[in-house]
Amino acid sequence: MVTIGHIVDVMEKIAPSSLAEEWDNIGLQVGHNAWPVDRIWVALDPTEKVVNKASQHGVNLLITHHPLIFQPLSALDPETLIGRIIETALRKRLGIFCAHTNLDSARDGLNDMLSDALGINNTNVLRPKKTEQYKMAVFVPKGHEGEVINALFESGAGKGGKYTHLSFRTEGMGTFKPGDTAKPFIGRRGEVTQASEYRIEVLVAEKDLPQVIAALHAVHPYEEVVYDLYGVGGGNSNDGLGRVGDVDKEISLQRFAQRIKQVLGLETVRIVGDPKQTVRRVAVCSGSGKSLLADFLASDAQVFVSGDLGYHDGRHVEDSGRALIDIGHFASEHLVVGGLVALLRENLSDRGYSVQVEPYEEERDCFQYI
Repeated sequence: MVTIGHIVDVMEKIAPSSLAEEWDNIGLQVGHNAWPVDRIWVALDPTEKVVNKASQHGVNLLITHHPLIFQPLSALDPETLIGRIIETALRKRLGIFCAHTNLDSARDGLNDMLSDALGINNTNVLRPKKTEQYKMAVFVPKGHEGEVINALFESGAGKGGKYTHLSFRTEGMGTFKPGDTAKPFIGRRGEVTQASEYRIEVLVAEKDLPQVIAALHAVHPYEEVVYDLYGVGGGNSNDGLGRVGDVDKEISLQRFAQRIKQVLGLETVRIVGDPKQTVRRVAVCSGSGKSLLADFLASDAQVFVSGDLGYHDGRHVEDSGRALIDIGHFASEHLVVGGLVALLRENLSDRGYSVQVEPYEEERDCFQYI
């Protein structure tokens, strides 16, 4: 039986929770990890309409981009909007899960989906996520080092820049005395034992620590696994908000805006800048891009594509000789529905989980243009 907990594990692989911004609220917001799942819907927003329809169609888990519960609740009243939504979900045993800024920042997440849709290639992260790095030193009995180090690599350890499988090992002698209730892999209770061991050292990113430690415990032969963790400072990761990359060939701002309208099915977009100016390098940010405006201006991109950009943002960019294309919040994020459905189907299939995953296809932008 596949449970919500199994799907949460899959979503952690797709969009690690450690990538979420500090102010965000993500993860399982309604429901229990033990609830069974055989049908999932993916939507942008957990609105009352979406939750009602999901509960009527036998959906067990609704995965959305925007959170249902964003600020702490001081009370839970079923007469309020959020209270009704939660009451419906609980009555129907419908789990509600959110992947928000962690999915924005993740590789192959929403910003990569938006870049791909707009034909932007060779992308880098516009604002890389600062990640804490740890040095892990593991002590392994001789003869078991290969199994342990492979498990560390497979779970995400040993990565640095353009290289993987990075490690260092030294051979030495370990000593220990098993207690009366111990079940030693080597030696006997009450006797001091010497064991030939390897000290294996690998780098581990903070976001990978839980899975690396779990993998270590799963394969290490000792009853009590001995390892040390040392913080080694931060570094820029391959995850983060926004993307910057190239279009296939130079294009005017006006024609690029027209291409975006066609690709995203938009009737209008807002632009700042000379419509005839040349665009080759593009920065994008899904959702509201105001907070990444300085990152765009510090980059070598000629145009910034995002949503929720204000008047003064436009003036600032205009004075800087750059360009903006405001496509709106909804349009910049709604493509997450189809993209996340595809990622989920692939990851669930890899694990042999028989779960139906479908996009909710009736969402529309709440703003209308007349």
